[in-house]
Amino acid sequence: MADDKIPFTSHLDELRKRLIICVIALVIGFVISYVFSELLFDILVKPLQKELPPDSLLIFTGLPEAFFVYLKLSLFAGLFLSFPVILWETWGFVAPGLYDHEKKYIFPFVIFSSILFAIGLCFCYFVVFPFAFKFFMGYSSDIIRPLPSIKEYLSFSCKLLLAFGIIFELPVFILFLAKMGIVNEKMLRSQRKFAILGIFVVAAVLTPPDVVSQVLMAVPLILLYEISIYVAKIFGKKSDVKKPEEAEEEGEE
Repeated sequence: MADDKIPFTSHLDELRKRLIICVIALVIGFVISYVFSELLFDILVKPLQKELPPDSLLIFTGLPEAFFVYLKLSLFAGLFLSFPVILWETWGFVAPGLYDHEKKYIFPFVIFSSILFAIGLCFCYFVVFPFAFKFFMGYSSDIIRPLPSIKEYLSFSCKLLLAFGIIFELPVFILFLAKMGIVNEKMLRSQRKFAILGIFVVAAVLTPPDVVSQVLMAVPLILLYEISIYVAKIFGKKSDVKKPEEAEEEGEE
């Protein structure tokens, strides 16, 4: 193969070029996001504002806190904007090691991964945020008033958004493993109970330490696991060689 003659330094050079492209894409996304950082923060904070008591405000306790919040938000939004480019460059780097029939999946992988990531963010924003904030605000009373800081809110919301964006990539991840023959439909079905246990463990690790967020992550993740079973069934690696036992059973029938 021609790739066997390529020196290791050439691979390092290729990796360096693709990393530079990823960094440039992230910087461009960061700059664009920072220009609209106030608008982005207003959008991000709307689910919380709907559940806060009337005339409530978000606060910041340190002089540079608001500035760094906008920087962090711009970085997160820039990462989202550059996500398709990062995926494309990642697959472009590993493509030389793939067979020709495997390379055709690169473009669909980038498209569907980006779509699923965006769906995960939307699910978190439109479903999880309202439910979770309403639950948390239920603990306020006449003597207990919520005074959330913008720093804590940004950290909480971005962690949830990123976590849901990642877990919604499960069908693509299973598709990749199924294409390689590592997993199949039968294996996924037989390991379902252990997968559900693992899902709740993952939800506990990725979400803030509250039961509401963990359940809201675990439920869609279980549904995604069920979808992944059918993904593995439809797109998984097919085995043309039948076992002797299966052949005998078919002969008896």
